[in-house]
Amino acid sequence: MNDRPVYVTRPYLPPLEELLPHLREIWEGRVLTNGGPFHQRLEQALAEYLNVKYISLFNNATIALLTSLQAMRVTGDVITTPYSFVATAHSLLWNNLNPVFVDIDRETLNIDPSRIDKAVTKETSAILPVHCYGNPCDVVRIQEIADFYNLRVIYDAAHAFGVAGPGGSILQYGDLSVLSFHATKVFNTFEGGAIVSQSEKMKKHIDHLRNFGFVDEVTVVAAGINGKMSEFNAALGCVQIRHIDAAIRRRRDIEERYRTELRAVKGIRLLNPSDNYSGNHSYFPILINDDYQISRDALYERLRSNGIMARRYFFPLISNIPMYRGFPSADIANLPVANEISARVICLPIYPDLQSADQGRIIRIVAGD
Repeated sequence: MNDRPVYVTRPYLPPLEELLPHLREIWEGRVLTNGGPFHQRLEQALAEYLNVKYISLFNNATIALLTSLQAMRVTGDVITTPYSFVATAHSLLWNNLNPVFVDIDRETLNIDPSRIDKAVTKETSAILPVHCYGNPCDVVRIQEIADFYNLRVIYDAAHAFGVAGPGGSILQYGDLSVLSFHATKVFNTFEGGAIVSQSEKMKKHIDHLRNFGFVDEVTVVAAGINGKMSEFNAALGCVQIRHIDAAIRRRRDIEERYRTELRAVKGIRLLNPSDNYSGNHSYFPILINDDYQISRDALYERLRSNGIMARRYFFPLISNIPMYRGFPSADIANLPVANEISARVICLPIYPDLQSADQGRIIRIVAGD
């Protein structure tokens, strides 16, 4: 076994000497939170980079998800995917909403719009899709369904930083989009997140909710939460954004090598990238078919025994976790594709400083050499 572990993803950290002057400025200015100068700089820089008009920074994406549902005054049932990280569905339970799971598309692994259409009832108020692995949902069809039934659309875009197509940023679709800046994401602020909104009025409302509902020192207009990003996190983000294009290019190179060297391995299915959108190469999932030499779980254990911390991402399926099994839509018969994919998927390491020798070792193990 190699002594150096290799993880599915590792935080990209900029040169420390670039960050230190910002930290000194924070130290000397004594502004640590509450929308300080680095908070303002990062919001502006992200709006420009992502080509969006309105963005509100948060301390993490889970709080941003909770707040987005509050901001849109969502009630009753919310149609969502079971193939995601648990925070997607947890945000619904925390808001006393009922998740209604529908199946995913076999090719994209995103929520299947045809299943959304069939799941709408008089209790449905919103759709919460996920741009899985950074691959865009069918945003046009989802919006058509939402418009027909007068539903809100909030995208969990935790994986979709920087993804854009002919019509611009994927974050421009829906009523709101929620980003994650967790340490393992393409763009990180150690911990952090953001909500992208479509109007100045909505941004102001979100900003109030983010800060306990305060408008000014004596005026509280909503039952808000403490979701503010600290100046330390924002300062890191201001440095990170200088390096993000290079980090994404490096991820692309790693993905291309995986594709070149694994495409001929019998029993492995590689997902097809979108033709219409520039990806951010945030994850590299492979699907293990029945004709592969060993089972998915056996491959998982083989990788880990060699110091490669691959992840079965997403397994278990949200709908199979105890607090969700009781929902009628969680029935396995209702989610055949999602259950199958969850039993076959494994994500291989991809991050900017993944060493070529380590990637070669991963490829040899997966190829069975």
